[in-house]
Amino acid sequence: MDTPDNDWSHDSARPVTKWDPGLTERVMGLLRPFIKGYHRAEIRGLESFPNGGALVVSNHSGGLFPMDVPVFATGFYDTFGYERPVYTLSHDLIFTGYTADFFRKTGFIPANHANADEALRSGGVVVVFPGGDYDVYRPTLAENTVDFGGRKGYIRAAINAGVPLVPTVAIGGQESQLYLSRGTGLAKALRLDKLMRVKILPISFGFPFGLSAVLPVNVPLPTKIVMQVCEPIDIVAEFGQDPDIDVVDAYVRAVMQDALDRLARERRLPILG
Repeated sequence: MDTPDNDWSHDSARPVTKWDPGLTERVMGLLRPFIKGYHRAEIRGLESFPNGGALVVSNHSGGLFPMDVPVFATGFYDTFGYERPVYTLSHDLIFTGYTADFFRKTGFIPANHANADEALRSGGVVVVFPGGDYDVYRPTLAENTVDFGGRKGYIRAAINAGVPLVPTVAIGGQESQLYLSRGTGLAKALRLDKLMRVKILPISFGFPFGLSAVLPVNVPLPTKIVMQVCEPIDIVAEFGQDPDIDVVDAYVRAVMQDALDRLARERRLPILG
């Protein structure tokens, strides 16, 4: 899910304590046929995943229906079981209404440094998408580009909790429809940034309605999704006790871009993989 920006919001409900392994396992059981069948998902590199708390930093794809979290979670739980929770730092919007408790119990937590720190120190695996909505709606012409929009708060989260950072990339999700524009200018003209804290109004073309500016909602195409988990990075060991955040961020994105480029070279056809 998305992180709003580097100034993560605050939440005092201690959502980390709400994770329900039994419910999560049942949900994964329901999702697995869809993830493995409709999207033919693969996840590689979990054999090098570190023990204990770890911060997974990933690109984000798929517009309104991103599959990054389900693909990673199903692969992780299939490999390691349900003793170790996967948490996802998420936008506040999903914690409103009747579904809020469901999301909390299945590992989604409001994106703020306090929640990230608590989850990581508890031994959990925390997934963060620094690019958030900016990344998930990147245009199709830049679908294989790692772009966090300048957001670097994920580095401080890993350092503060003393956990390794695990770069992870996915390919295929941005082929679920044709993404034409983030619509930042349109959102600003409509004052959505003032009214709803929304800075984009993405424009895409898909099935069955064709042109869409979020609405009408098109159905994601059955694109093949492949996810690569890279070697963990011990930031302090590699960059020192007081690392230059810009240098670390550039290195992490370079590692991710290299991995994404390798996946792109393997891909033969859009959607089919």
